[in-house]
Amino acid sequence: MVRRSWTVGNSSPDPARPVRRSFYSRPTVEVARDLLGRTFEVRGPDATRSVQLVEVEAYLTRDPASHAFRGPTARNRSMFLPPGTLYVFRIHQVVCANLVTRPGEAVLFRAGAPLDPPDGNPSGPGRLCRYLGITLADDGIDTIQSSRAWVTVGNPRDPKLRVRSTPRIGISRGVERRLRFSLAGNPWVSRPRPAGRAT
Repeated sequence: MVRRSWTVGNSSPDPARPVRRSFYSRPTVEVARDLLGRTFEVRGPDATRSVQLVEVEAYLTRDPASHAFRGPTARNRSMFLPPGTLYVFRIHQVVCANLVTRPGEAVLFRAGAPLDPPDGNPSGPGRLCRYLGITLADDGIDTIQSSRAWVTVGNPRDPKLRVRSTPRIGISRGVERRLRFSLAGNPWVSRPRPAGRAT
Protein backbone atom coordinates (compact mmCIF):
# COMPACT_ATOMS: atom_id res chain seq x y z
CA MET A 1 0.00 0.00 0.00
CA VAL A 2 1.33 3.44 -0.92
CA ARG A 3 1.06 5.95 1.90
CA ARG A 4 -0.33 9.27 0.80
CA SER A 5 0.96 12.46 2.33
CA TRP A 6 -1.57 14.72 3.97
CA THR A 7 -2.67 17.43 1.59
CA VAL A 8 -4.98 20.33 1.98
CA GLY A 9 -7.89 18.66 0.35
CA ASN A 10 -9.42 21.07 2.64
CA SER A 11 -7.60 23.56 0.44
CA SER A 12 -7.51 27.15 1.60
CA PRO A 13 -7.19 30.31 -0.49
CA ASP A 14 -4.74 31.66 2.09
CA PRO A 15 -1.52 29.55 2.10
CA ALA A 16 -0.28 31.35 5.23
CA ARG A 17 -3.12 30.13 7.44
CA PRO A 18 -2.48 27.30 9.96
CA VAL A 19 -3.01 23.69 9.01
CA ARG A 20 -6.11 22.07 10.48
CA ARG A 21 -6.06 19.94 13.60
CA SER A 22 -6.64 16.86 11.45
CA PHE A 23 -3.11 17.32 10.09
CA TYR A 24 -1.72 16.39 13.53
CA SER A 25 -4.38 13.79 14.43
CA ARG A 26 -2.57 11.04 12.53
CA PRO A 27 0.27 8.58 13.17
CA THR A 28 3.21 10.62 14.45
CA VAL A 29 5.69 9.30 11.90
CA GLU A 30 3.39 10.44 9.07
CA VAL A 31 3.08 13.87 10.65
CA ALA A 32 6.85 14.13 11.09
CA ARG A 33 7.53 13.37 7.44
CA ASP A 34 4.76 15.69 6.24
CA LEU A 35 6.09 18.59 8.32
CA LEU A 36 9.30 18.59 6.27
CA GLY A 37 9.25 21.39 3.72
CA ARG A 38 6.42 23.24 5.42
CA THR A 39 6.71 26.75 6.83
CA PHE A 40 6.72 27.34 10.58
CA GLU A 41 6.00 30.94 11.57
CA VAL A 42 6.38 32.69 14.92
CA ARG A 43 4.99 36.19 15.42
CA GLY A 44 7.01 38.42 17.73
CA PRO A 45 6.33 41.95 18.99
CA ASP A 46 8.07 43.54 16.01
CA ALA A 47 8.05 40.97 13.21
CA THR A 48 7.17 37.43 12.17
CA ARG A 49 10.05 34.99 11.71
CA SER A 50 9.67 32.03 9.34
CA VAL A 51 11.59 28.86 8.57
CA GLN A 52 11.13 25.93 6.24
CA LEU A 53 11.29 22.81 8.41
CA VAL A 54 14.12 20.59 7.15
CA GLU A 55 14.74 18.20 10.07
CA VAL A 56 12.49 16.69 12.75
CA GLU A 57 12.35 13.73 15.16
CA ALA A 58 9.33 11.65 16.16
CA TYR A 59 8.64 10.58 19.78
CA LEU A 60 6.03 7.88 20.24
CA THR A 61 4.03 6.04 22.91
CA ARG A 62 6.10 3.44 24.79
CA ASP A 63 9.21 5.22 23.54
CA PRO A 64 11.86 5.26 26.30
CA ALA A 65 13.40 8.41 24.79
CA SER A 66 10.12 10.34 25.08
CA HIS A 67 9.41 12.76 27.91
CA ALA A 68 5.94 11.20 28.12
CA PHE A 69 7.22 7.64 28.59
CA ARG A 70 6.20 7.48 32.26
CA GLY A 71 2.95 9.39 31.85
CA PRO A 72 1.86 12.98 32.52
CA THR A 73 3.98 15.22 34.77
CA ALA A 74 4.11 18.94 35.47
CA ARG A 75 6.91 19.22 32.90
CA ASN A 76 5.32 17.29 30.03
CA ARG A 77 1.64 18.12 30.55
CA SER A 78 1.47 19.84 27.15
CA MET A 79 2.18 16.50 25.46
CA PHE A 80 -1.26 15.35 26.58
CA LEU A 81 -3.13 18.39 25.24
CA PRO A 82 -4.91 18.45 21.84
CA PRO A 83 -3.03 17.76 18.60
CA GLY A 84 -1.23 20.86 17.37
CA THR A 85 -0.20 22.01 20.87
CA LEU A 86 3.32 23.39 21.20
CA TYR A 87 5.41 21.54 23.81
CA VAL A 88 8.47 23.56 24.83
CA PHE A 89 11.06 22.33 27.33
CA ARG A 90 14.46 23.41 28.60
CA ILE A 91 17.61 21.30 28.35
CA HIS A 92 21.27 22.33 28.72
CA GLN A 93 20.38 26.04 29.04
CA VAL A 94 18.43 26.08 25.76
CA VAL A 95 14.78 25.47 24.91
CA CYS A 96 13.45 23.03 22.32
CA ALA A 97 10.04 22.94 20.62
CA ASN A 98 7.75 20.06 19.66
CA LEU A 99 4.30 19.80 18.14
CA VAL A 100 1.91 17.33 19.78
CA THR A 101 0.22 14.71 17.63
CA ARG A 102 -1.54 11.94 19.56
CA PRO A 103 -1.69 11.92 23.40
CA GLY A 104 1.86 11.54 24.72
CA GLU A 105 3.41 11.74 21.25
CA ALA A 106 5.10 14.67 19.54
CA VAL A 107 7.47 15.81 16.79
CA LEU A 108 10.64 17.67 17.78
CA PHE A 109 11.77 20.49 15.49
CA ARG A 110 15.49 19.97 14.90
CA ALA A 111 16.33 22.44 12.13
CA GLY A 112 14.88 24.98 9.74
CA ALA A 113 16.00 26.87 6.68
CA PRO A 114 15.48 30.63 7.17
CA LEU A 115 12.90 32.27 4.92
CA ASP A 116 13.85 35.76 6.10
CA PRO A 117 17.24 37.37 5.45
CA PRO A 118 19.26 35.11 7.79
CA ASP A 119 20.68 36.91 10.80
CA GLY A 120 21.06 33.77 12.85
CA ASN A 121 21.47 30.01 12.59
CA PRO A 122 18.30 27.87 12.94
CA SER A 123 20.23 24.59 12.49
CA GLY A 124 19.75 22.55 15.67
CA PRO A 125 16.77 22.44 18.06
CA GLY A 126 18.09 25.07 20.49
CA ARG A 127 19.32 27.41 17.76
CA LEU A 128 16.00 27.07 15.95
CA CYS A 129 14.05 28.23 19.00
CA ARG A 130 16.48 31.09 19.59
CA TYR A 131 16.18 32.17 15.95
CA LEU A 132 12.37 32.18 16.11
CA GLY A 133 12.17 33.72 19.58
CA ILE A 134 10.45 30.69 21.17
CA THR A 135 10.68 30.58 24.98
CA LEU A 136 9.26 28.48 27.80
CA ALA A 137 6.34 30.93 27.90
CA ASP A 138 5.20 29.40 24.58
CA ASP A 139 4.69 25.96 26.11
CA GLY A 140 1.06 24.90 25.70
CA ILE A 141 0.17 27.23 22.81
CA ASP A 142 -2.51 25.83 20.49
CA THR A 143 -0.95 26.46 17.08
CA ILE A 144 -4.28 25.82 15.35
CA GLN A 145 -5.92 28.86 16.95
CA SER A 146 -3.03 31.01 18.21
CA SER A 147 -1.73 34.09 16.40
CA ARG A 148 1.68 33.47 18.00
CA ALA A 149 2.99 30.33 16.22
CA TRP A 150 1.68 28.02 13.49
CA VAL A 151 2.57 25.70 10.61
CA THR A 152 1.12 26.96 7.34
CA VAL A 153 -0.98 25.02 4.84
CA GLY A 154 1.11 26.39 1.98
CA ASN A 155 4.35 24.98 0.59
CA PRO A 156 4.00 21.27 1.32
CA ARG A 157 7.15 19.32 0.46
CA ASP A 158 8.04 18.95 -3.19
CA PRO A 159 7.61 15.20 -3.78
CA LYS A 160 10.95 15.19 -5.63
CA LEU A 161 12.78 16.11 -2.41
CA ARG A 162 14.05 12.94 -0.75
CA VAL A 163 13.58 12.31 2.96
CA ARG A 164 16.31 10.62 5.01
CA SER A 165 15.29 8.32 7.86
CA THR A 166 18.02 7.75 10.46
CA PRO A 167 18.39 7.09 14.20
CA ARG A 168 17.74 10.02 16.52
CA ILE A 169 20.66 11.81 18.15
CA GLY A 170 21.30 13.34 21.56
CA ILE A 171 19.46 10.55 23.40
CA SER A 172 20.62 7.51 25.38
CA ARG A 173 17.58 5.24 25.04
CA GLY A 174 15.68 4.10 21.97
CA VAL A 175 18.70 5.06 19.88
CA GLU A 176 18.14 2.28 17.36
CA ARG A 177 14.81 3.63 16.14
CA ARG A 178 14.98 5.42 12.78
CA LEU A 179 12.81 8.35 13.78
CA ARG A 180 14.97 11.27 12.69
CA PHE A 181 13.74 12.65 9.36
CA SER A 182 15.47 15.27 7.22
CA LEU A 183 15.50 16.66 3.70
CA ALA A 184 18.40 14.97 1.93
CA GLY A 185 21.18 17.37 0.97
CA ASN A 186 19.72 20.43 2.69
CA PRO A 187 22.59 22.53 4.12
CA TRP A 188 20.56 23.61 7.17
CA VAL A 189 20.16 20.07 8.53
CA SER A 190 21.97 19.89 11.87
CA ARG A 191 25.20 18.01 12.49
CA PRO A 192 26.04 15.22 12.45
CA ARG A 193 24.42 15.16 9.01
CA PRO A 194 22.40 12.01 8.35
CA ALA A 195 23.81 9.51 5.87
CA GLY A 196 20.98 6.97 6.04
CA ARG A 197 18.57 5.80 3.41
CA ALA A 198 16.49 8.32 1.52
CA THR A 199 12.94 7.70 0.33
